[in-house]
Amino acid sequence: MILILLGPPGAGKGTQAKVLAQKLKVPHISTGDLLRQNVKENTSFGVEAKKYMEKGELVPDKLVNDMLKNRMGEPDTKDGFILDGYPRNIAQAEILDKMFGKADGVHVVYLQTSEPVVIQRLSGRRVCSNCGANFHIKNMPPKNDGTCDICGGKLYQRTDDQENTIKKRLDVYLKETSSLVDYYEKQDKLFRISADDEPEIVISMILDLVKSGRR
Repeated sequence: MILILLGPPGAGKGTQAKVLAQKLKVPHISTGDLLRQNVKENTSFGVEAKKYMEKGELVPDKLVNDMLKNRMGEPDTKDGFILDGYPRNIAQAEILDKMFGKADGVHVVYLQTSEPVVIQRLSGRRVCSNCGANFHIKNMPPKNDGTCDICGGKLYQRTDDQENTIKKRLDVYLKETSSLVDYYEKQDKLFRISADDEPEIVISMILDLVKSGRR
C-alpha cells in the first residue's frame, strides 16, 4: 500500500499523514523531514544536501530520489508507506513509477482546499521562538496569548504565513502541480478529497478509499 498525498500549503498533508500512518500502521515519509534528518545525522546524503541548502539552492532531484529510494528500502516499509511532499513534478513522478512498476496498491490523494480556508489556517498559525511548538489563534490557541504552553517562550508569526505571502505560495503551487495532477488522473490513480472539511472527515474518507481499493 503506497499512499501519495498531494495538496497546497495549508491542506493539512503533514497532519493527515501522521494520523493515517498510525491507523494504517505504515511509516509516514516526508521528504522535508527526511532531508533534515540526513543533514542532522551527517549521512552521505545529508553532507551532499547541506552544500546546496547552505547556498539557498534547491536540493537536486537526483539526490532527493536517491535518499528517498534508500529510505523506502528499510524494513518498516514492507507493508507500504505514506509519501508527503513528493513528488513535486512530473520527473519525480516518473521516477516513482519506475520504482513501483504497475503496483495496484498505489493511491494518489489530492487534498483540494479553497483559498479562504488556506489563509485562515496558515495566517492563524503561531510558532514558539524557543521550542518550535505550533499553535493556532483559533483552532489551537495557547492558554496565555502570545506565550507557549510548553516552555513559556514567545510566539511569533512566520513571514511565509502572512496573507500576501500565502497567496503567492498558493499561486506557485498550483502552477507547479497542475501538470502532476493531470499526470495521475490520466493513470486513473488520482482521488480528489475536499480538505476544507474537518480533519476527522478527511481521514475517514482517505481510509475508506485505501481499504476499499477504489480509484
